[in-house]
Amino acid sequence: MDPQLQQSQLAAILGPDPAPFETLISHLMSTSNEQRSQAELVFNLCKQSDPNSLALKLAHILQYSPSVEARAMSAILLRKQLTRDQEPYLWPQLSPTTQSSLKSVFLTCVQHEEAKTITKKLCDTISELASGILPDNGWPELLPFMFQCVSSNSPKHQESAFLIFSQLAQYIGDTLIPHIKNLHSVFLQCLTSSPSSDVRIAALSAVINFIQCLSNSSDRDRFQDLLPAMMRTLTEALNSGQEATAQEALELLIELAGTEPRFLRRQLVEVVGSMLQIAEAETLEEGTRHLAIEFVITLAEARERAPGMMRKLPQFISRLFAILMNILLDIEDDPAWHTADTEDEDAGETSSYSVGQECLDRLAIALGGNTIVPVASEQLPAYLAAPEWQKHHAALIALAQIAEGCSKVMIKNLEQVVTMVLNSFQDPHPRVRWAAINAIGQLSTDLGPDLQVQYHQRVLPALAAAMDDFQNPRVQAHAASAVLNFSENCTPDILTPYLDGVVSKLLVLLQNGKQMVQEGALTALASVADSSQEHFQKYYDAVMPYLKAILVNANDKSNRMLRAKAMECISLVGMAVGKEKFRDDAKQVMEVLMSLQGSQMENDDPTTSYMLQAWARLCKCLGQDFLPYMSVVMPPLLQSAQLKPDVIITSADSDNELDDSDDESMETITLGDKRIGIKTSVLEEKATACNMLCCYADELKEGFFPWIDQVAPTLVPLLKFYFHEEVRKAAVSAMPELLRSAKLAIEKGLAQGRNDSYIKQLSDYIVPALVEALHKEPDTEICASMLDALNECVQISGPILEESQVKSIVDEIKQVITASSSRKRERAERAKAEDFDAEEGELLKEENEQEEEVFDQVGEILGTLIKTFKASFLPFFDELSTYLMPMWGKDKTAEERRIAICIFDDVAEQCRESALKYYDTYLPFLLEACNDENSDVRQAAVYGLGVCAEFGGSVFKPLVGEALSRLNVVIRHPNAQQPDNVMAYDNAVSALGKICQFHRDSIDSAQVIPAWLSCLPIKGDLIEAKVVHDQLCSMVERSDTELLGPNNQYLPKIVSVFAEVLCAGKDLATEQTASRMINLLRQLQQTLPPATLASTWSSLQPQQQLALQSILSS
Repeated sequence: MDPQLQQSQLAAILGPDPAPFETLISHLMSTSNEQRSQAELVFNLCKQSDPNSLALKLAHILQYSPSVEARAMSAILLRKQLTRDQEPYLWPQLSPTTQSSLKSVFLTCVQHEEAKTITKKLCDTISELASGILPDNGWPELLPFMFQCVSSNSPKHQESAFLIFSQLAQYIGDTLIPHIKNLHSVFLQCLTSSPSSDVRIAALSAVINFIQCLSNSSDRDRFQDLLPAMMRTLTEALNSGQEATAQEALELLIELAGTEPRFLRRQLVEVVGSMLQIAEAETLEEGTRHLAIEFVITLAEARERAPGMMRKLPQFISRLFAILMNILLDIEDDPAWHTADTEDEDAGETSSYSVGQECLDRLAIALGGNTIVPVASEQLPAYLAAPEWQKHHAALIALAQIAEGCSKVMIKNLEQVVTMVLNSFQDPHPRVRWAAINAIGQLSTDLGPDLQVQYHQRVLPALAAAMDDFQNPRVQAHAASAVLNFSENCTPDILTPYLDGVVSKLLVLLQNGKQMVQEGALTALASVADSSQEHFQKYYDAVMPYLKAILVNANDKSNRMLRAKAMECISLVGMAVGKEKFRDDAKQVMEVLMSLQGSQMENDDPTTSYMLQAWARLCKCLGQDFLPYMSVVMPPLLQSAQLKPDVIITSADSDNELDDSDDESMETITLGDKRIGIKTSVLEEKATACNMLCCYADELKEGFFPWIDQVAPTLVPLLKFYFHEEVRKAAVSAMPELLRSAKLAIEKGLAQGRNDSYIKQLSDYIVPALVEALHKEPDTEICASMLDALNECVQISGPILEESQVKSIVDEIKQVITASSSRKRERAERAKAEDFDAEEGELLKEENEQEEEVFDQVGEILGTLIKTFKASFLPFFDELSTYLMPMWGKDKTAEERRIAICIFDDVAEQCRESALKYYDTYLPFLLEACNDENSDVRQAAVYGLGVCAEFGGSVFKPLVGEALSRLNVVIRHPNAQQPDNVMAYDNAVSALGKICQFHRDSIDSAQVIPAWLSCLPIKGDLIEAKVVHDQLCSMVERSDTELLGPNNQYLPKIVSVFAEVLCAGKDLATEQTASRMINLLRQLQQTLPPATLASTWSSLQPQQQLALQSILSS
C-alpha cells in the first residue's frame, strides 16, 4: 500500500466520522481470515501512528455503540492494549488527558452497561489496568468507587465491584489491611443477605482472593466467621437447583483448600461433612459431585501447608472411600472390550469411573497406608463377596490404585493382598480376570521386589495360565504385559526356573491373530530377556526368527506399533545374550533399520522413538563394532534432540480454554498468569533422543569424538530446559561423557589433529554452563546430579580450570548449602503444625534423605577440587568454612557430619604442611567424632586422625595421648568386627599404625606396637589393608625390635599375618608387597634356628601351612 494512501486511510479511520472506525472493528471480528488479518494490520498502524485517538475511539464505542458485539470487542481490545506484559504497553504512551478520560469512561460504563457479558469483560479491563497503575497510586478514585458500588443497593454494581476486587486482591491486598473491619462487614452482609446469587458468588470469589493475599495469619483469622456464610452460598445454590452457580462456588472453595487449608481447620468437620453430602447426593449432576470430591482430596493433598490435618478425620476418609468405590461401579460391559480389535481397554468405562480411579490413587498418596489400608480392608471384602461382577472389578481396580501410596503397609500384609487378587484369576467374568491381572501388574511395580521374592511360585504360574485364555484375547494380552511388570523388579535367579514355560507360551502368543496379543507378547519377551540376561541364550534360536519375521513383514500403517515393539524386543534380546551370539543377526537387523530410517515417516509414527532406542541398545551390545553405523544414526538423532517444544501460550483466565484440552497429548501447566500447553509426544521424543546421545558417548568413548562439535551445542542449552525433567537429566549426564570422549581421543591420537587446547575450549563451554544451570535448578534430585556431573568434569579437566571458574563453582556450592539448609528449616517448621503426625514424619525423613544426596555431592566435588588444586585451593576453603563449620554440629544428621569430616580429611591429606593452620580448629571436633554413635562418622574421623598423625608433625604431638585413647575405644569395642563397624575398626588400626610410625618417641612403643600387631590382618577396608600390610612388611625388613619382641616372641604372629594376607590373593596386599613378604619368609626359613622355625610353623592352621608351602616353593 502506498504510504500516502495509507496516511489518508488512517486519517479517515481516526477522523471525526465514526463510520470508518466502526467498519474496522467489525472487520476485526470477521470470520474471513483475509479480512481479519488486513484489519489487524490497519489497527496496528493506528496504534503506532496515533495511540491517543485510537484509545479514545475505542472508549467511544464502548460507551455509545448500539451493537453489543462492538462494545464487547472494544472492551477486549482495550484490555489487550492496557496489559503490562503485552508489547507494546499502550498506557505510558497516552497523554494525561487521554488517560483520565479512559479511567472515567470505564467507571461510567461499569455503572450503565446493561449486557452482563460486557460488564464482566469491562471488569477484566479495569482490573488489568489497575493492577499496573494502582501500586503507584495511579488511580486514586478506584477504591472509593468500589466501596460505593459495594454499599449501593444495585446487585449489578455490587457484583462488578466484587469481580474487580477479586482480580486486584493480589496487587492491593496490603493497602486494604487498614480497612479490614469495613471489608469484613461488607463481605458478611453480601454473603448472608444479598438476594442475588451472582452477587454472593462474586463476594465469595472476592473473600477467597483476599484471604489468600493476607500474609499474616491473625488477619486471616478475622475472616474465619465468614466460613459458614461462604458455605451457605454453596448449599443455597444447590437447594434452589442452580447447579452452575454451585459449581462456581465449589471451584472457588477448592482454590481456598489448596492455598489456605488451615483457614478451614476450625470448622473442618462441618465443611468436609457438607462436601461429602454433596458427593453422596445422587440427584445432583455428576460434575457437581466430582467437584465436591475434588475439594476433599485437595485438602488431603495440602501437605505442605496443613500436614496431617485430614488424617484426624477417619470417619470422613471412610465415607470418601465408599463414595469412590461406588463410582467405580459406573462401568458397562461393552462388546468392543471383548472383541479386542482396538487398543481401547477402557471400553465401557465412563468419565465418572476414571475420576474414581484417579482420586483413589491421589487419596492414597496423600494420606498413606496407615490411614487407607484399614479402610480398604474394611470395605473391599464385601465387594469381593458380592454377586455382581462390577463389584469384584471395582475392588481389584481399587487395590491397584492405592498400591503406590500404601506400598509400605501393603508389603507388611502381602499374604492377604496376593491371595485376594489371585483368587479372582478364576472369576467367571473376563473383565474381573483382566482387573486381577492388572492388579498383579501394578502390585509388581509398587510392592516389588518383595512381591517377586516371596510369591513368584504363585504369581508366575497364574499369569502363565491366564495366557492360555484364547476365548479372551484382551485377558491374554494383559497377562503378557503383567509378566513385563513382574520381571522388571526381578533377579535372574527368580526368573530362570520359569523361563521354559513362559517363553514357550509367549512364542505361541506371537503367532496369534490379534495384534494386541502379539504386541503384549513382544513387550513381555523383551522384558524377560532383559531380566534374565545370559540365561536367555538357550531360547535365542527359537525366538529370533519370529522377531525378524515381524520386523520385515509388519509394514503397513495398522502394524506400525507391532513393528516398533519388535525392534525393541530384538535389541533387548541382543543385549541380553551378548555380541557373540547376536552378531550375525545384528547385521540383518541393522539393514532393515537403515532402510526404515531412510523412508518418510508420518509425524505420529511411534517407530521413530523406538528406533532411536533400538539403535542405542545395538551400540551397547556391539561396542566399537557399531562405529560404521554412526553416520546413519546420528543425523536423525540430532534432529530429534533439537526438536522445539510445541507450545501454546494463553492467559490463565482467558475465556478460550485451550481448544484441544481433551487431546491426550497436550499437557498444560500454569505459570503465573499464563497457561502453557505443551505437546507431550514431542517432549518425549526429545528426551529419548537426549538420553540416546548420552548412551553413545558413554559406550563409544573416544569413538564418539567426531560428533562432539554437533552434540555439545545441542545439549548444553538443554541444561535449562524447564519443560521436561528427563531432557535436563540426560543433558546433565552427557556433560562429563563429552569431555571424557574428547580427552581419550586426544590421548590416543584419534582426534583428527586436535590437541589439548580443544579440551580446554570444551571445558570452558561446559563447566560454566553447568554452574549456571545449577544456580537455577528447581529440582533437588537434579541438583544432586548436576553436582555429580560437575565433579566428574573437574576430575577430567583438572588443572586446566581457570581460577574464575573455580570461584564460580565455590560460590555455587555456598548457594547450594544455603538453599538446602533453608529447605530443611521449612520442613522443620512444617513439623510444628498442630496436626503433624508420625506419617508426616516419615515423609519428611524421605525428603531430607534426598537433601543428603545433595550434601554428599558437595563433599565429593570439594574433595576433587582439593585433590586437584591442593594448597592453592585453600583461600576458597577459607571462604567456605563458615558454611562447613555448622555441618559439624550435634544437631546435624550423621551424613552431614561425615561429609564435613571427609572434607577436612582431604584438606589435611592433600595440603599437608599448608593445612597445619587448621588443626587447632578442627582436631577437637575430629577427636570427639572418633567415638560418634554412627559408624560412618567414626570411620571418617579415625581416618582423619591417621592423616594428621602422618602429616601433623609437632602440631599433632601434644594430642598423641588423647588420640591413642580414642582409637583404643574403637578398637576394643566388643562389636568392633561386626559388618557395620568393621570399616571404622580397620581405619582405626591403620591410624594407630601411623602413630607408631610417625610419633614413636611420644608413645610407649613396647606396649603399643604389639597391640597394633595383634589387630592384624585387617580385611574390611581393602585400601587401608594394603597400606597397613605394607607398613608391617617395612618394619619386618628393618628388623624392628619392638615389633619382633623380646626373643622374637611375636614372630609366629607376624608369619601368621603374612600367611593370611598371602592366602587372600590380591585383596589384602599389592603384588609388590606380597613378593616382599614371600622374600622375607624365605629369609626366615634360611636364618632362623630349626626349633624356632618349627614352632612358628606349628602355630599356623593346616590349610595355611599347605598354602604357604606351595607359595614358597613356586
